[in-house]
Amino acid sequence: MLPVITLVGRPNVGKSTLFNRLTRSRDALVADQPGLTRDRQYGVGRMGSKPYVVVDTGGISGEGSDVVLLMEQQVRAAIDEADHILFMLDGKTGCTGGDEEIAAQLRRTGKPISLVINKSENLDLRLAGAEFYALGLGEPVAIAAVHGRGVRSLIDGVLSSLPATEEGEGPGEKGIQIAVVGRPNVGKSTLVNRMLGEERVVAFDQPGTTRDSVFISFSRDDRPYTLIDTAGVRRRARVTEVIEKFSVIKTLQAIEQANVILLVLDARLGVGEQDATLAGHILESGRALVVAINKWDGLDPEQRERVREEVERKLPFLDFAPRQLISALHGSGVGDLFPLVERVYASATRNLPTPELTRVLELAVQEHQPPMVRGRRIKLRYAHQGGRNPPIIVIHGNQTEAVPATYTRYLVKRFRKAFSLHGTPVRLEYRSGDNPFKGRKNKLTKRQVNKRQRLKKFVNKKGR
Repeated sequence: MLPVITLVGRPNVGKSTLFNRLTRSRDALVADQPGLTRDRQYGVGRMGSKPYVVVDTGGISGEGSDVVLLMEQQVRAAIDEADHILFMLDGKTGCTGGDEEIAAQLRRTGKPISLVINKSENLDLRLAGAEFYALGLGEPVAIAAVHGRGVRSLIDGVLSSLPATEEGEGPGEKGIQIAVVGRPNVGKSTLVNRMLGEERVVAFDQPGTTRDSVFISFSRDDRPYTLIDTAGVRRRARVTEVIEKFSVIKTLQAIEQANVILLVLDARLGVGEQDATLAGHILESGRALVVAINKWDGLDPEQRERVREEVERKLPFLDFAPRQLISALHGSGVGDLFPLVERVYASATRNLPTPELTRVLELAVQEHQPPMVRGRRIKLRYAHQGGRNPPIIVIHGNQTEAVPATYTRYLVKRFRKAFSLHGTPVRLEYRSGDNPFKGRKNKLTKRQVNKRQRLKKFVNKKGR
């Protein structure tokens, strides 16, 4: 296993900034506001002499609220799996009572700890170092994570103290990447924890608990997967905080990056405008989709029928996606999500041979001809695959730019049925052959020239 380096400290001391610097990424949400990170965020360290895993954690504030207590459980779990702990402090504010409490907790772990003084620009450690030395965790290391100053020497020192790892040993393949998305408080984090079989992310009955997209690799039945827990997406008019706007952007980026989307709906609240808007984003992305209707337990038969009708009526454009009734809290139906994910992913990435595509197209055209355009019939000759996830089928013919949307929907249904493309959008692209006489309206064809020459000879002969 790769060594694990965990970042710990009070809120807003720069842990996420250092995480992004070490992983050479922007995976962790960063802003000048405390308490942004609430779940464990894992990344592969790309700065240093050898590979390692770096873990970003939420800030330990000791406030005592329910959400903070759940966050601190995540921090403790990250500390337990760490091989080395980077205890970060704010050089501008100095050592606080909260830092002393964290230091006392860390000393009891018995694990190697590095004392990291961030935001150390213009800080004289010789003068300010006394209060940091008093924590009893050795000599502090000054860095400026936002600029990268001192970070390389810090990580080189930490890595030199860790046991050697074999070259080529890595975190493993990502497998199918599954993004769990939905509006706030529909149970996404609860579902992620249930699928993983552990309390991996903070799940709390309060909208907006998850603020960042958290990528979690795991395996099930020897199959690798990556789950992506995302922030809830609300209507744009209700998104006022800058942090929430960044969270929505991270969610949309996760949709683009994922192979399969789990769209979570709340059966007790029904299908709202926010659900339909988010479903539209998913459809535009072209990703394979499974709709999970959560909080199904406890509903009476009349309520269940109402929810089914509402999904059919308000989300008709997702008729290609399988639906699974679940209770993330109690686990019912959750295990059935994995076969559905495998099925829709296989559909989205399926190889579609050109001869079979063309044969399906020919049969479809024979049974239902394309319409006439300006007195001429649209001709569709052959088809081939142009891409995967989503499947793109390219159709060649004449006047294809005039194919109406209704006929395109007809063809999509024929291709979907013929190749069992369940749970994935299917996109058609049309290509028209070049017209050899385009731009030559004033020129005669060879046949017309010969006809005119024969007519001229006949007239001349009669004249003589």
